[in-house]
Amino acid sequence: MSEYSFLVGIGMVFMLGTMSPGPSFILVATTAVSKSKMQGFGVTLGLAIGAAIFALLAIYGLYAILQAVPSMYFALKALGGAYLLYLAYKMWKHAAEPMKLIAPEEANTTNFLKAVLLGLTTQLSNPKTAIIIGSIFAALLPKETPAYSEALLCLLAFTGDIVWYSLVVLLLSTKRAQHAYLRFKRHIDRLAGGLLGLLGVKLIID
Repeated sequence: MSEYSFLVGIGMVFMLGTMSPGPSFILVATTAVSKSKMQGFGVTLGLAIGAAIFALLAIYGLYAILQAVPSMYFALKALGGAYLLYLAYKMWKHAAEPMKLIAPEEANTTNFLKAVLLGLTTQLSNPKTAIIIGSIFAALLPKETPAYSEALLCLLAFTGDIVWYSLVVLLLSTKRAQHAYLRFKRHIDRLAGGLLGLLGVKLIID
């Protein structure tokens, strides 16, 4: 099994990268406190699927393509930044609107699937993730990889997001956290929307 030891280092780097604050964290946190636990897990699943897709694309050359064709990378960044700005606008626009929390029995499959799609599109809106994953692979992958390495690398990317963001959901979907959110909804949503907007602008110009 020693030939798979490189996965330990890559897995640790993946987890540290996942835990760094960014659009994904903001999305999971606001969903967990403002909606249902099920929708929080839905967003988490979508993010994890997106991370696995980026890992798969990095393995099969997207990293090299984006480096070789800067115009494609800049176009994808512009689209991703515009999407984050759209999410920020929606969050800011509805910040002052009153709302009630969704009871567990009111959560349904449709809302869960919408949350999965939201998480997936948010993850895929940031092509910098593909560059980062590609850089990790370039630095830490051995020249010769053993069988099933591609599948294991995708599983590592998926697992990192699932584990970290599930913990975030469990922490922020408590009654105490949700009632605190209701008290300060306008300020929390505007802060989250403002941060998302800044991250969108940063993605476009950085």
